[in-house]
Amino acid sequence: MCKLFRRLCTFILCAIMLMAFGTAAEAADNHDKGKIIFIPHDNRPVSDQQAADTIRNLGYEVIVPPDNMLGGRDFLGDPDALWCWLEEQTGKGKNSDKKKNIKAVVMSADSMIYGSLVASRKHELPEAKLKERVSRFAAYHKLHPSLPVYVWSSIMRTPKSGRYSGSEEPEYYKSYGQDIFRYTALMDKAEAESLDEREKKELAFLTTLIPPDALADWMARRNKNFAVNKSMIDLARKNVFTYYAIGRDDNAPYSQTHMESRRLSQYAKSLGSNNFQNMAGIDEFAMLLLTRAVNELNGEKPLVYVKYNWGEGPRTIPSYSDEPISKTISEHIISAGGKSAMNAQEADLVLLVNTYPDGTTSEANWAVNGDNLKPSDRFFANLVAEAVASGQHVAVADVAYANGADNALLTEMRRQGLLFKIQAYSGWNTATNSTGFVLGQGMLTRHMEVAAKNQLLLIRYLDDWAYQANVRQSMSRQLGWFKGEGMYSDLAGKQDIIEMRTTRMMNSFVANNFPPLKGLGEIVVTFPWRRMFEAGIKFAIK
Repeated sequence: MCKLFRRLCTFILCAIMLMAFGTAAEAADNHDKGKIIFIPHDNRPVSDQQAADTIRNLGYEVIVPPDNMLGGRDFLGDPDALWCWLEEQTGKGKNSDKKKNIKAVVMSADSMIYGSLVASRKHELPEAKLKERVSRFAAYHKLHPSLPVYVWSSIMRTPKSGRYSGSEEPEYYKSYGQDIFRYTALMDKAEAESLDEREKKELAFLTTLIPPDALADWMARRNKNFAVNKSMIDLARKNVFTYYAIGRDDNAPYSQTHMESRRLSQYAKSLGSNNFQNMAGIDEFAMLLLTRAVNELNGEKPLVYVKYNWGEGPRTIPSYSDEPISKTISEHIISAGGKSAMNAQEADLVLLVNTYPDGTTSEANWAVNGDNLKPSDRFFANLVAEAVASGQHVAVADVAYANGADNALLTEMRRQGLLFKIQAYSGWNTATNSTGFVLGQGMLTRHMEVAAKNQLLLIRYLDDWAYQANVRQSMSRQLGWFKGEGMYSDLAGKQDIIEMRTTRMMNSFVANNFPPLKGLGEIVVTFPWRRMFEAGIKFAIK
């Protein structure tokens, strides 16, 4: 028998001295709005707990599978157990979901077919098994024809090198990842446009350089992934899903991911954006689809007005993406169940997007990301201040840097007392991850008490600003100080000491950079995937 679901604990903040903070229990609606079943694409905190807690703060009971079914760093997930668990939650009888007060199901197809997002890149599953798992979606719909079901899947990513793959690709990608990326970029360009003589020679050279077995293995798995996504599009045509989205993570204007995305869009051209989208990004999809489910349950379509920092702004093509950020944001608004507004006055949410003036996206760990205030930071902080002063609900997408916050901007927002006057903030991982996540939270926090809204803001500031843009960089430089095995991508025997020192450094950063946080106990940092790329951040109340 499948295991019963577990409930995740929510954090509670007593107060923030700069504004009225109530308890988290008071922040959420006291009445039960029903249950939402949520199956993320892995058990990373931002993919799983942080997305689910956002919906819990609205008064819904969010039911998530136990960790031993979801994919982690070393465990690729268990699709068969997840399907069994899902049947237990909703019942096996026709329309049994209604008796259990289940309002919607939001789930990752990668979890239900491969085991997890990472498993979709590393599995050894035969085509017959993949087809059988895809068919379960149609069988589930027959049992629950009126239950809203929101599903997303991914196109396999194309990291630019083995260093960028983060151990989430087959082993050979560490040695030949850069060559494979360039090979597929040239193949994509040859299909979409044409190659010049130099590029043709480069392609011929790469064809002989990359080991045939490695390229064959990588392409065979991609071909299976492509066939799965086509089958999922077929199910969307049959209205098996209320809404279905395909995401493309870690790609570029020329890459294998971009090529496959173009072909899938052509295959799905008869589907409208109300029930299908093919978008850049992936890790933010859980938040987007959860937000869409809540908006549709409430009969809402929030209006969102978007404004950018000066310079290239909407024309920026961020790192790890293949399109201008304005196109991604427009699609994210639709995916979350919203609609673009013509002006700020009519908008339910004003999304302010912090891009770098020249249209580049630097890395948060580069030296340029310091505390020295640049003209663009001052300009953007003033945009935030003006929007807040006018009474607008404001969300900030901080995408000037990848994988962390803009230090100078947040320092200036702190100086102006703006950190907890906005509705939502995000500056983690890729630009598309940040924009999608903050859009979802910004739409939903409008309906939360101040305490719940500020709790979510604090989590993002601790993660995106304190840890990702600062503490992580300092700790990664200290790894060599300690004896034993362990590195950034696999802490191994150094994990305990690094967690202890990271916890100490995080608390020091908060004391020096945040407004006084009344009642906030020690912040504890863990590394659930045994690597420093993402952290689990917990805090307690004294």
